[in-house]
Amino acid sequence: MAARHADVVDFTPTALRVLEVRVAYFSMEVALESDIPTYAGGLGVLAGDLLRSAADLGLPMVGVTLAHRRGYFRQRLDADGRQSTEPEIWAPEEGLARVDGRCEVQIEGRRVVVSAWRYDVRGVDGHVVPVFLLDTDLIDNDADARRFTDALYGGDDRYRLCQEAVLGIGGVRMLRALGYHDVPRFHLNEGHSALLALELYAEALAQTPHDAPGAAERVRRSCVFTTHTPVPAGHDQFPVELAEAVLGSGPVETLRTLGCCSDRLNLTLVALRLSHWVNGVARSHGEVSSSMFPGYHIASITNGVHSATWTSPPFKRLYDRYIPDWHRSSFTLRYARSIPADAVAAAHREAKQRLVDAVNERTGAGLVTATFTLGFARRATAYKRPALLFRDPERLRKIAHQAGGLQVVFAGKAHPRDESGQAVIREVVRHALALAPDVRVVWLEDYDVRLAQLITAGVDVWLNTPRPPEEASGTSGMKAAHNGVPSVSVRDGWWWEGHVEGKTGWAVGAAHRNGPNAREDLEDAEAIYCILEQRVLPAWHDPAQWADIMRSTIAINASFFNTQRVLHEYVVRAYSGKE
Repeated sequence: MAARHADVVDFTPTALRVLEVRVAYFSMEVALESDIPTYAGGLGVLAGDLLRSAADLGLPMVGVTLAHRRGYFRQRLDADGRQSTEPEIWAPEEGLARVDGRCEVQIEGRRVVVSAWRYDVRGVDGHVVPVFLLDTDLIDNDADARRFTDALYGGDDRYRLCQEAVLGIGGVRMLRALGYHDVPRFHLNEGHSALLALELYAEALAQTPHDAPGAAERVRRSCVFTTHTPVPAGHDQFPVELAEAVLGSGPVETLRTLGCCSDRLNLTLVALRLSHWVNGVARSHGEVSSSMFPGYHIASITNGVHSATWTSPPFKRLYDRYIPDWHRSSFTLRYARSIPADAVAAAHREAKQRLVDAVNERTGAGLVTATFTLGFARRATAYKRPALLFRDPERLRKIAHQAGGLQVVFAGKAHPRDESGQAVIREVVRHALALAPDVRVVWLEDYDVRLAQLITAGVDVWLNTPRPPEEASGTSGMKAAHNGVPSVSVRDGWWWEGHVEGKTGWAVGAAHRNGPNAREDLEDAEAIYCILEQRVLPAWHDPAQWADIMRSTIAINASFFNTQRVLHEYVVRAYSGKE
């Protein structure tokens, strides 16, 4: 029997549309489809999920990003885990429509012409949120400028700043060229698009040439800024000499006047000073960001994921049967507690079989559906500690024996300039070779949205081991939760809010946070081993208890950590301008 939904919070299009919000959402990367390589990881996936929920809810929103004709990169791993890369070339003209509008941006003293391609994000009831992918690959431009919108996070500082000028300044001008004149809110998804505030300031000052403070205030009332990075190295900064060479001395002097630039151009500082609302992406991240940028009020809106995108086919069918409103109101997933346990278990078996079949087809690893399986898939970088599980290989062998077998599925790309990230892939592969056949470990190459959907749905437990407090939010565990997969996670990012011990998963480490050196790797590894031995495996061997954990994970975590709730918070708290 389907659950009754009379007391569900109203997230329907009618309930939100009355706010008459019109928002332009800017992001350097957006995951539109798995085969469109305009995303690198969580930032882009979040952007795509938020735009999909805006379409579902019927919100008047438009997205702006770059075309990234050479994508992020294709990843290849050799037998020892050494990563090699190649461009992931795609042609927007093969599937998208070029819009009529064009604009120009001055970069390094020359005119750069910008065009755009349109991708329509279509919601559950047919509402469309258009996304414009800016492109400089035009015969009007010289060979250098034609490459500005080629590679996502490629090139040097000069290339990055040229891209950010196209995104921020060119993005606003493109919207104007396309008729978007009445846009009261501009949402900056990370600081890459912060130069849009410079363009808005120029527009405002042109209207009131003798009221610079008033123009700056109008820009602030227009801008909403979401910061995603809890470490200083993740915030784009450029020498002022480079900024003047790329943007011109006039714009840089304007930024100085606005208090956004001194000896360096810090785009996060631009966004902070010229936005009326700033938020981190989890409660803990908001606190960390406030300590990084004292003097600024930084709130928090915890991330989520688009429920329909990250729910696997067997669980979609399950929800369609027992929670028929879930597509339109993700909050109704809290009624998963009433789904029969055997139906949840059967859906997971199917999702796991889909993963096992895909892994074996790709790698010949010989994974077995009946074997306990851990999942770890995210950007490969040292602070996420993917090799933490292997601190004591003999202990892990004993756990595998206790479980009746153990499989671990890894995936993730390391940035081509991140040698430490590439090193952790090699370390995991080395352990995989040493532990076989007692523990089957596989690192799947070329991680993308399609592979993420399989892994997050098909494993038994999601493993998350960042070094606190370096995880801003983390959304992979939220995706797993939509498929009933609980997490074993360090208390960082979203897990401070999503963790209910023994109900949605298990927490690694003490319930306090003292900074990045609060716990050594060895202590966290020991905690993971104890959790697996004493809590996870006894529950997994009890089908009734495990099905109950899966239902709780969906009901508690999936019903809250979704982009419908995220967007509702942005509408009420940030876009409305009332908080």
